[in-house]
Formats: sequence, C-alpha cells, structure tokens
Amino acid sequence: MKKTERPFAWTVDVLRRANLRPTCQRMGLVKLLFGCPHRHICAEDLYKEAKENGLNLSLATVYNTLNQFKKSGLLREILTGTDKAFFDTNLTPHYHLFSEQDGCLQDLCDDQISVRLSKDFLKEKNVKSIEVIIRVEK
Repeated sequence: MKKTERPFAWTVDVLRRANLRPTCQRMGLVKLLFGCPHRHICAEDLYKEAKENGLNLSLATVYNTLNQFKKSGLLREILTGTDKAFFDTNLTPHYHLFSEQDGCLQDLCDDQISVRLSKDFLKEKNVKSIEVIIRVEK
C-alpha cells in the first residue's frame, strides 16, 4: 500500500518545536497564521477566518491559542493603543504603520524609518528591543 503524504504535517512540527500539543484546533490556526506570508491579525478576524474555513472553535479558544503562541515565541503581540491587539507572524525586528481610519497594521521597510539612540542612553540602559508604531489618520 502506498503511503499518503500528510499535507499539513508541518503544522505539527511548528507546534512541537514550540512545546505545544498539536490539537486539531491549534493545527488549524497554525495553518491559517503561517500558511501564507507574514501577516498581522487580531483575534476577531482570525476567528472569522477560522469559521469560514470550517474550524469548530470559539472566540475564547482563539484568544487563548494566540496568547499561547505568543508565550511560546511563535507570535509577537502588537498593541496599537486601540481596543484591538494584533498578532504578528514576523518575529524579525521591524517597525509598523497603523492606520486609524481603517484599523490596518502594516510593516515599514527599513529604508522608510531610522531610529537612533544616544550613546549616553545606551550606557545607562540595557535595550532589549525597540518597537515603533507610527499612527496615521489617512
């Protein structure tokens, strides 16, 4: 008998590397989050997308799973100063542009922004990371 290939075995690998048990719901959310290029998504939008793709889960499960993914290092949470938190699949250092008009969060290219810290500041502080969100009205 020919062994069939498991097309979403990669989702199990992602979860196991993060020390998370690969449940059907988690595997489905991994597929939605990481099955395409880097993205920013809030829990409510991911929930709608999951339902549209036939996943049987609650909004609370989506919130809990996103927080587990964040805690395990799979995602980064981006707070925009609104009631909506975004989760970013791109873990490399980068900056963001947030449109207040449409609630859209996008990455800024390195050549679009420059951040400089003074030598005195760097002597006094142990900088772990720098997060910049530029908020625009239009």
